[in-house]
Amino acid sequence: MTAPAGLTWSLRERRSDELSVLADLVDRHDPVDERDPEGDHAGGTGRGVRVCVVDSGIEPDHPLIGPLNGSWAVVRDPVTRELAVRPDTVGDACGHGTACAGIIRRTAPNCELYSVRVLGERFTGTGDMLIAGLRWAVRQGFDVINLSLSTTRTRFLEELHAIADDAYFARTAIVASAHNTPVESFPWRFSSVISVGSHQEADPELHLYNPAPPVEFFAPGQNVRVPWLGGATIRTTGNSFATPYVAGLCARILSRRPRLTTFQLKSALYLTAANVQVPSTPTPEASDDPQH
Repeated sequence: MTAPAGLTWSLRERRSDELSVLADLVDRHDPVDERDPEGDHAGGTGRGVRVCVVDSGIEPDHPLIGPLNGSWAVVRDPVTRELAVRPDTVGDACGHGTACAGIIRRTAPNCELYSVRVLGERFTGTGDMLIAGLRWAVRQGFDVINLSLSTTRTRFLEELHAIADDAYFARTAIVASAHNTPVESFPWRFSSVISVGSHQEADPELHLYNPAPPVEFFAPGQNVRVPWLGGATIRTTGNSFATPYVAGLCARILSRRPRLTTFQLKSALYLTAANVQVPSTPTPEASDDPQH
């Protein structure tokens, strides 16, 4: 049997000097640089980073979002029943995607913002439409995918897991919302995605690391002001609205460090979490006597 292309199990035919990797360093005290004069501890403003919202669509030109860089929808052929991704002009079917996009725009104002609609009116949707939209987004090579959705149907688990792994190895960070109730759902449960729940702290720019996964990070998701249909705004609560904040943070980090992998992005989020204390390296004078 021929091995799948791109898979490597050993270095028998290659030397270590053939595997050179130019890495971006992760540093919570990274100084502001000339590319990003407004940069802070979590990175830049998202400039040059492509973020895709896989959701119910995004209302075009909402005053809190602005123009989109691209918009598509998963549609089902009425005759063959096959699914396809097509350019979309409908916008948002129920408001959920617009809310998520507004949080991303507020967090990473200069990112490129794209939409893939997989939900219809009244939040209706199917697992196969979610899979079709997510797979398509991964294959487009977006830098960050915001997925404030999940499915409890285990029959979709294997296929979702494969898509999440493909994204992980392709350096597409899927930022996935945990379910709002204590039930098994996917893909947030997969270690290849960045999973997010909500906290109840008052600080709207606070994210926390969870020392007891599977949810990895907590972000603002309680009584959050978000854009809604018709150019309006509402206040709402849920893990769905904590997730785009972390997606925005990822965009900010990647605008400063575009070569980071998803593994390194998780490390950057960990190091900048408000509840993580990073000990300083002791100087030789302050270190203990090695003989004791």
